[in-house]
Amino acid sequence: MLYLFIEYLHVLGAVVILGTGTGIAFFMLMAHRSRDAAFIAKTAEVVVIADFIFTLSAVTLQPVTGGLLMWMSSTAITEGWLLTSLLLYAIAGAFWVPVIFMQVEMRDLASVAAASGVPLPPRYFTLFRRWFLFGIPGFGSVMAILWLMIAKPF
Repeated sequence: MLYLFIEYLHVLGAVVILGTGTGIAFFMLMAHRSRDAAFIAKTAEVVVIADFIFTLSAVTLQPVTGGLLMWMSSTAITEGWLLTSLLLYAIAGAFWVPVIFMQVEMRDLASVAAASGVPLPPRYFTLFRRWFLFGIPGFGSVMAILWLMIAKPF
């Protein structure tokens, strides 16, 4: 029963990471498309909070629950699917951490533009393009990890 509870928490963490990532990407993209600095600033403000509350807690929970599941099931860390998952987890993290800082800066740039009544600065658009591109390998890695956790193909 304890194993199933930990497995539940592990799956829940994966769902939160994927769900929050999808939601954040959608809302940021919709706000960006509006070109409305005030709307972008407010959306980015909520996105930053959501990333810290949901994504950070799930990202922290995953290695703990995964390690417990590994130990309880006597799964060797040398299993191919597990090693690949851990590598992909590191890749996802390497792309996610800079994204947090990009979101904060985009929020701040949009807030200043909205308060000043000026257009969004070129730096905002550079950050948005980078943020979008970083999401591809970051989110793709998480999707691949989910498949590896289910299929355990090697």
